Amino acid sequence: MFAYMDLIFLGIVVALILYKLNATLGKRPNEPFIKIVNKQEFDRIYQMITKQVEENEKFADIKTTTSPADAVFAQIPNFNQADFLRRVSKVFEMVLEAFSSQDKDTLKMLTTPKLFQKFNEVIEQRKADNITSETDLIRIDRMRILNAKISEKGLAQIVVELTSSQINVLKNSDGELLEGDENFVQQITDTWTFEKNIHSASPAWLLSSTKKKQ
Repeated sequence: MFAYMDLIFLGIVVALILYKLNATLGKRPNEPFIKIVNKQEFDRIYQMITKQVEENEKFADIKTTTSPADAVFAQIPNFNQADFLRRVSKVFEMVLEAFSSQDKDTLKMLTTPKLFQKFNEVIEQRKADNITSETDLIRIDRMRILNAKISEKGLAQIVVELTSSQINVLKNSDGELLEGDENFVQQITDTWTFEKNIHSASPAWLLSSTKKKQ
């Protein structure tokens, strides 16, 4: 009887956690969902949900952060700082992967023509030298907006600093290591600039500049 009550208790706790998670995500269910689980399953679910809640609370903090750039954000139609940074984190991941795998189509879709040309030159040079790159993005550690401005013609630019943990290596055609260490995780700080015309109907922000902090 007591063992059964323990399962009921764990089920209720999981239900409350799930309810809190949904509330954090902004999708509150009509009523909490009850699931009966054992202790081992409860621990696994608890750890998974706790991590997701922490991630969403991190973005919630970003959303409420105020800065001199807020005056610029107010001029950008339908701009939401937290949503913008979520997209930046995804684009960051996609660009690193596309550049490493020489996926020009993806790079062309996410970057301005001028920046794409720079990426393309490096890719073509690596092809000529029979060099391949491998990038493993472990995680984005920190992300913050440094600056924002809008030109007289309505071109908005937002500068974002991203600190991430990565493994980067370069190899020759024989698979021999030329640069980097497959067992070493680097912490790298990049400054990326995104831009869009505020008068455009397109919601897309294109990556226009990348700089790596020395």
